[in-house]
Amino acid sequence: MSAITDLRREYASHALSEDHADPDPIRQFTSWFDEAVSAQLLDVNAMTLATVSSAGDPAARIVLLKGFDEHGFVFFTNYDSAKGRDLAATPRACLLFFWVELERQVRITGSVTKVATAESDEYFHSRPFESQIGAWASAQSTPVADRAALETRYAELSSQHAGQVVPLPPFWGGYRVKPECIEFWQGRPSRLHDRLLYTRDSGDWSRSRLAP
Repeated sequence: MSAITDLRREYASHALSEDHADPDPIRQFTSWFDEAVSAQLLDVNAMTLATVSSAGDPAARIVLLKGFDEHGFVFFTNYDSAKGRDLAATPRACLLFFWVELERQVRITGSVTKVATAESDEYFHSRPFESQIGAWASAQSTPVADRAALETRYAELSSQHAGQVVPLPPFWGGYRVKPECIEFWQGRPSRLHDRLLYTRDSGDWSRSRLAP
């Protein structure tokens, strides 16, 4: 069995220079995201969401990006979940994308607000019926007796709402992370990685290179 310390490889697929990076980080993210989509990466919109509880305990989990623009990065979840409670107590978060095949990371840090109910409603009703019922059936992050109890609840709600418009749960909706810092990381040989950090100050973005 190989030692963990022996697990390593070189990164040499791409470079990230100031001359070729867009001065606007949202446009730069769009470019990298489009390249990841074109490369047909699995779960290209999967991102790590890091939050902190009222007690100062950090937590991280994978969620899916469902939209982004100059106003921020949007995901949807149960407001009463552990991450929802964290964000209610400390409305700040960090998002991390890792596109291993392209040897790239993007790290986004900023404040968090709920999206408008109309936006949550529109996205909720774009989801498959099964996913809509799943949102109602799961009291996310709370203990459940067993798998059978969860499936029974799902079956009951499926029958109740069959052939009907499923209403938006009052405990479910979107969050928008408004970026204050966005860092682009490109793997390079000899661990001399490229890191460009964009920081927003009074609405304007500045850019600096970080040591790897």
